[in-house]
Amino acid sequence: MADGPAPVEEYRSGLLDRHLAFIEALRGAGLSVSLAEDIDSVAALSALPWGERGTVRDAFAATLLKRQSHRTTFDALFDVYFPAMVGDGAARATGDDGGGDGAEQGRVRDNAAALQEFRDRLAEAMESGEYDAQQMRELAAEMMARFGAMPGRGPGLSSWSAYTALQRVSPQELTEQIIAALMAGGADEDEATRTAARRIGGFTRLVEDDARRRIAEEKGPDHVADVTVRPSIDKLAFTSARRADLEEMRREIFPLARRLATKLAKEQHARRRGPLDFRRTVRASMATGGVPLVTHHRPKRPHRTDLVVLCDVSGSVANFAQFTLLFVFALREVFQSMRAFTFIDHVHEVTPYFRSGADPADVLADLAASTSHAALWGRTNYGRAFTKFDEQYADALGPKTTLLILGDGRSNYSDLHEDVLRRMAGSVRRAWWLNPEHERNWGTGDSAAPTYGQVVEMLECRNLEQLEHFVHRIVGPPAR
Repeated sequence: MADGPAPVEEYRSGLLDRHLAFIEALRGAGLSVSLAEDIDSVAALSALPWGERGTVRDAFAATLLKRQSHRTTFDALFDVYFPAMVGDGAARATGDDGGGDGAEQGRVRDNAAALQEFRDRLAEAMESGEYDAQQMRELAAEMMARFGAMPGRGPGLSSWSAYTALQRVSPQELTEQIIAALMAGGADEDEATRTAARRIGGFTRLVEDDARRRIAEEKGPDHVADVTVRPSIDKLAFTSARRADLEEMRREIFPLARRLATKLAKEQHARRRGPLDFRRTVRASMATGGVPLVTHHRPKRPHRTDLVVLCDVSGSVANFAQFTLLFVFALREVFQSMRAFTFIDHVHEVTPYFRSGADPADVLADLAASTSHAALWGRTNYGRAFTKFDEQYADALGPKTTLLILGDGRSNYSDLHEDVLRRMAGSVRRAWWLNPEHERNWGTGDSAAPTYGQVVEMLECRNLEQLEHFVHRIVGPPAR
């Protein structure tokens, strides 16, 4: 009996280690978690029952998260460090009695008949008007067990693959069937299409979550956190974003701009006082025996600048250019005026698309549709674009203008015409270049970033967080 408490102490130690590892994983994914918030999470959990996993998740989220945009990353890491199912607990409707995970005497049930039977049950669940989230989690676990197993793989490779399971089952191919069933239930076509897309996307994420759980059991949660969990949306690189990520970025752009606008307004208010008015201060001090208890300042002239944006919209940088344009447009009130141009090897003005009160989705659609006007031959040519801009739109630049260039500087080994860029930069108040590539890639291949960086200050801008920091800098007073 003397050895009785040992297992309890071992459990507590293991739970503490898991909690600390979870906090470090959140920080590693780019979420800022302070020591005080860490302590708050422990205090909250000590006052709540541990029987409900959802309660534990919400307590962690309430005490550790600062932004709703971080919730996706948080949920993925929570599922890795505190999984809903452990071991072989995923067996459900397959009829296993302890065999677990759809296995029958060590053999995975994956054949044409099993695949069709599973697809029928999946379609039936998604077509139902009463969407059962727990049922979908069970189906996702079963799908990974039966169609995502990859036994006998080499050292260092996982024996589970969400990609393999999704390719095998192909839930996207059920879209039309689901839409038809929802419309038969009374939904209109648009609503049925949105619902089907939302359900298939949600099921895909559940499958990926279960794959991470299994890999975490196999290789440890720290491995999954380092390798497979994507960073939070504000730290995700524009050039590596998937379609679902782009949708989330679109939703985040305007709230991000509003937060920054509020912050800028407070800072401008704090800087509102101009230089000391010595004469008024001395006069006021006469009322207090010559002691200047209150200082007086000259009015400070408000600082607002004209902004000209020149964007490369070719290939993989198109998303970066569109989001940066949209973000700057959301802050247009802090600029005196704004003009925007896109280019590939020709220049096209897109300022009219940024209408006051325009829907962000419509603005992005207009920008995407206008890409053809920015190209003659379709091969990126920065030197030619700068020359055309200098010939056609030189009047857009002036001593009160801030010039912002967006692009990766990859010009297909064409003539760079850095002399034209130098002339453009010399005619404006300030000039910056935002590059969506990692700085370590500048100068590789056909990248002219080092050459252009000698003319215009070039900054790395790969995600929303770096974009926010830069816009905060651009609307501030110029350095002296």
